[in-house]
Amino acid sequence: MHEKISLMPSTPGVYTYYDSEGKVIYVGKAINLKRRVSSYFNRTHESTRTNLLVRAIADVSYIVVPTEQDALNLENSMIKEYQPRYNVLLKDDKSYPWIVVTGEYFPRVFMTRERLKDGSKYFGPYTDTASAKAVLKLIHELYPIRNCRHSITPEYLMRGKGKLCLEYHMKKCEGCCVGLANHNDYIAAIDRIKLILRGETGSLLQYLKTEMDRLASLMKFEEAYELKKKFDLIERYQAKSVIISQILDQIDVFGISDTGDKDVYINYMHVRRGAVVRSLTLHYSRSLSESAPTLLAYAINEIQQRFQPNFDEVIVEEIPETDFPDIKFTIPQRGDRAKLLEVSKQNAAQSRADATARAEKLNPEQRTMRVLTRIKQDFRLPELPRHIECFDNSNIQGTNPVASCVVFRNAKPAKKEYRHFCIQTVEGPDDFASMKEILTRRYTRVLREAPEDLPQLIVVDGGKGQLSAAVEAIESIGLRGEIPIVGIAKRLEEIYFPGDSVPLYIDKNSETLRVIQHLRDEAHRFGITFHRNRRSKSQTTSILDKIDGIGDKTKQLLLKEFRSVARIKKAELQQLIDLIGPAKAQILHKALHED
Repeated sequence: MHEKISLMPSTPGVYTYYDSEGKVIYVGKAINLKRRVSSYFNRTHESTRTNLLVRAIADVSYIVVPTEQDALNLENSMIKEYQPRYNVLLKDDKSYPWIVVTGEYFPRVFMTRERLKDGSKYFGPYTDTASAKAVLKLIHELYPIRNCRHSITPEYLMRGKGKLCLEYHMKKCEGCCVGLANHNDYIAAIDRIKLILRGETGSLLQYLKTEMDRLASLMKFEEAYELKKKFDLIERYQAKSVIISQILDQIDVFGISDTGDKDVYINYMHVRRGAVVRSLTLHYSRSLSESAPTLLAYAINEIQQRFQPNFDEVIVEEIPETDFPDIKFTIPQRGDRAKLLEVSKQNAAQSRADATARAEKLNPEQRTMRVLTRIKQDFRLPELPRHIECFDNSNIQGTNPVASCVVFRNAKPAKKEYRHFCIQTVEGPDDFASMKEILTRRYTRVLREAPEDLPQLIVVDGGKGQLSAAVEAIESIGLRGEIPIVGIAKRLEEIYFPGDSVPLYIDKNSETLRVIQHLRDEAHRFGITFHRNRRSKSQTTSILDKIDGIGDKTKQLLLKEFRSVARIKKAELQQLIDLIGPAKAQILHKALHED
């Protein structure tokens, strides 16, 4: 291997790594083959997968090419051919629909998912099938284009084998199969259809307007009205397509959705005269922590191979890693180009969301793992937080102080495991001392009864004060450093860590923050409900509740008869005996008059 590398040229090319069985495991491109291949073997890499790749390499080969662009093209085709284990792979294996205009004597226009080299003209692909169907519907409303599969040629018409069908009688076809349709007019209609499919509706609208004016001047108002209906249809279609300024004549845009995981989505849009006439999102699965500019180069190369576009101007967020000398790249800061880039990025992000939703619908556990992994990364936890507990205090001016503990399993509430606490050792409204008491009681009992059921994360509702009290409680029972603890402050949703005065601010749309907020809100709701019940109960108690031997039914009889405790106290002993009996009457009379 070292001998081969030492003999490699310092020119652009593509290198291939093989394992001990001779299988291709990685294909890469390089501006300088010798320097690039040497870099794999002269140091330890930060990426674990790169180190694993180096260990698996048993042989290397290379191909020299004239330019870096040629290297990218060759690398792309070899990756598709060999599907190496350690390479970035294009996951876009589904076929998007195209609208095809056939090259027949009387061309047909229809949707297909198979692109053939048959002389037909293909437009697309359409990532949204509904959009393709909407365009086809517009075309068939505008022009009576045949949709039968007969091979209609001049020879076919000469034989007279055709037969009029229902489409002709419904005025959706001009009778091509029996020679009733004028061939020149039909081809002219096909040319105008191609303008619509290319997004060049402006010139078509101008043509229709000129024709309307001409027919109106000749007093042919019915024919002019038919053109007016077509004009309105195209204008409505154009209004749905145009998203930015008509000043932007022909521009290509690449927007990236990269959240740092292995999947990267890159959206490509082709804009002509302000209308998006082509949109496609490519999905790449990276293997060795490839950067966004690297993947962008793959995407541009892929689009060039698929559509052979003439790139006038390409809008990107970052310049691609590979040099494309014939392409002018623009990184917009404001204006219509920046808006267009944002639209492309939104499309890429939406493709990611759709793919995630589909995967999670098929496998609900996948969403749970994704959320837990995100929490683990955001809070730098040693393991997935499958078991999280959150604590909150509740009191009004120190009265009836209570606390709550809510439990989440796999990022979802486990309501049967929720617990209430009545504060026992704290006098007055002292949230810090209350927090310390309930955590001490909670985990002392867990250690005694089920030490294997300790949570992987504790959340306390409050800022640095409550968090410090929680840490003291954990340390006092010998769990120092064993359970990660965070505090969430209400004002700006800051997340505090023990020993760190600077809070963490999590993205407002983050799933981590949503889970923590859900925990906090559940703890607050559960605690408030318990506190309200205790307060209501304390406000409805009386001296009768404290007298042994006087039960609920007896209290109900007394209050129904005398209406209040004051009247019961003024009642004669005999009245009480007549109502509740001599034994209970003696107990009650003595308790009410013992002062």
